[in-house]
Amino acid sequence: MARNSGLYVIAVTLVAAIGGLIFGFDTAIVAGATRYMKEQFSLNSLQEGWAVSVVLIGCMFGAGLAGPISDRIGRRRFMLISAVLFFVSAVGCAVPRTITEFVIFRFIGGLGIGSAAVLSPLYIAEIAPARIRGALVSVNQMAIVTGILLAYFVNWVFAGSGPSNWRWMYAMGAIPSVLFFLLLLRVPESPRWLVKNGREDEAGAVLTRIDTAEAAAKEIRDIKDTLTLGEGSIRELFRPAFRRPLLIAVVLAVFQQVTGINAILYYAPRIFEGAGFARMSAIGQSTIVGLVNMLFTVVAIVLADRVGRRPLLLVATGGMGVSLVLLGAAFRFPVLPASALLLIILLYIAFFASAMGPLVWVVMAEIFPIKVRGSAMGLATLILWLADFAVTLTFPVISDKFHPSTAFWLYAAMCALDLVFIWFFLPETKGKSLEEIERSWLKAA
Repeated sequence: MARNSGLYVIAVTLVAAIGGLIFGFDTAIVAGATRYMKEQFSLNSLQEGWAVSVVLIGCMFGAGLAGPISDRIGRRRFMLISAVLFFVSAVGCAVPRTITEFVIFRFIGGLGIGSAAVLSPLYIAEIAPARIRGALVSVNQMAIVTGILLAYFVNWVFAGSGPSNWRWMYAMGAIPSVLFFLLLLRVPESPRWLVKNGREDEAGAVLTRIDTAEAAAKEIRDIKDTLTLGEGSIRELFRPAFRRPLLIAVVLAVFQQVTGINAILYYAPRIFEGAGFARMSAIGQSTIVGLVNMLFTVVAIVLADRVGRRPLLLVATGGMGVSLVLLGAAFRFPVLPASALLLIILLYIAFFASAMGPLVWVVMAEIFPIKVRGSAMGLATLILWLADFAVTLTFPVISDKFHPSTAFWLYAAMCALDLVFIWFFLPETKGKSLEEIERSWLKAA
């Protein structure tokens, strides 16, 4: 791959990954804003859970719609729609007069997040050369955690600026939304979507900019060969050849959430306050969490195409489980200083960021057949958001009615189940083209 070609595919990847950055920002900004909103609107714990988790209902709808609609109108065009949704939500969440208005605009934001969660990794997977696909799709996760860190930083900046500080926290999301929209106007459509829709010349032009002309021609032939297989409807997923990739994607999506990551990210200030940090200090510790999340995502980017998906996921899931057991013990038997609890949380975040965060999206984006890739990715992501919604809604309730340790130990048990599933069911996809992965399912059927 020529130097200019490499720079081009990286540039396109970075533009698509802005969707991931806004995804991270929008989901994490609530961590600092909720406490102040709770005071202004006098929310109880259940209302607080709904205020945080309503965005996830929008995410489910966005994910469910993004896949099949992008199969029809294109990945790039639907990403443009998601950028508009992000902007409307950011402005609307900054100016609500009632909690009802806020909930409506958070739902709209959820539509954008859900669609970006599907389309950014999917678009990158469809445009990236096989030999670096894992690294490039992991860049989207890096963008997500960068967005989370940015949200924590914004929360810290505005935390002491008065009772309406949460409005400015949400308003900052409008800036990357505009940037995303403008830069998307300059990137190409997914070459695989173009071939699927009979636009081979355009696909060839895109692929030639990414790799050599010979490699582009071969890739178009491979894509056309796989397009001859199956009917191209969602029913295709339930053929014997594709039941296993559907199972893998859905189960990994659920485990990514029920192992507790977003309970910790969304409620980080609350967790730290419960451990003895002052409110301002708790928001600062949350920023450290975001920084560690970003730094350890580099591990996945560097190793995904060298070590492979399976080994990284196995090590990370085991490490997350141990960290959650320790975290639950630290809350149940509060003899450790608050700084020790912070270190345990950072250990959990480091393990998650090094594999479970980025590589689940990599696997989900690469294992489905081309004819239903958008719809299938949308279905898996919808279920991911459903699991996220359940965790986010129940964490404050479990913490209040039982104990925070109960939630953390429950998430640790989920890590153990995830470890077993990865060991027995997840194949290695490192270095394989999307078409090779699809053919492997057909041979195994």
